Amino acid sequence: QVRLVESGGGVVQAGDSLKLTCTTSLHTFGVYTMGWFRQAPGKERAFVASIKGSNSGGVYADSVKGRFTISRDNAKNTVYLQMNNLKSEDTAVYYCAADRGGRITYDPRVYNYWGQGTQVTVSS
Repeated sequence: QVRLVESGGGVVQAGDSLKLTCTTSLHTFGVYTMGWFRQAPGKERAFVASIKGSNSGGVYADSVKGRFTISRDNAKNTVYLQMNNLKSEDTAVYYCAADRGGRITYDPRVYNYWGQGTQVTVSS
């Protein structure tokens, strides 16, 4: 059974940093595109960042570009999201997801596996 487990969420103040970690049980982790999404109360799940298996660099939503960095360690089957200069509007449940198609996509429906989410709360 495939498992994706997020950790690292918490309650921080505006301007602070957090690093989210997603550890997976994917046996061929390196072929998967990994993504981070977030969902705020009353809103749809939204794309945050994505990175291909080749670790060739991330793709970001405009709202987080320049503040968030996605990275991965294929030897550890793990993907990270470094979040700097956090804002109150970043408050959401953050999910990691895996796409075995290996493409960069913003559409959550394309992703095959999901974690349970981790809460990030930013107070202003």
